Amino acid sequence: MSDRSLAGEELLTARLSLRRPTEADIEAIFAIHSDPATCLHNPSDALARPEEAEELYQRWNNQWQSSGYGYWVVRRHDSPPPLGFCGVKPMELNGMNVLNLFYRFATSAWGQGFASEAAIAVTGWVSRHVPDLQLIARIRPANAASQRVAVRAGLMRAEHLDGPGYDGFDWIYTAKLPS
Repeated sequence: MSDRSLAGEELLTARLSLRRPTEADIEAIFAIHSDPATCLHNPSDALARPEEAEELYQRWNNQWQSSGYGYWVVRRHDSPPPLGFCGVKPMELNGMNVLNLFYRFATSAWGQGFASEAAIAVTGWVSRHVPDLQLIARIRPANAASQRVAVRAGLMRAEHLDGPGYDGFDWIYTAKLPS
């Protein structure tokens, strides 16, 4: 593994521990991604069968193995059940190689600042360890909560990059992208 991966296997915040997923997290991946509320704005991410969670875990694990970073499992320090997931994956946006910031949390964790706290930790990690790739977040116009998380994590709206996404029109939030 690269130094980059070793530096990012676990991130700690005041309340949260973010760590690389393991096979033991497949059940939580399924529980969170099969809840219709958590995938309301991204219905193509919804899982219907436990086998799909295993496949998703394998994609996440492959990302970690190939890049040394990916999505982290987010937990409170004082409570073992996962609250959700937050991390980045490489993608292309308008011909640019970028990292897409992702966060999805169980509905029981909503409204408590966990997504913002995790996104801030991941954004900081990316700025230190993957400065060569620009960070973005693709967000549906109706997803005001996700927009607030992106702004709290230091991203700004980049209307000139808005466009079609997997599940509809995406608003793009960026950190350090050229205009």
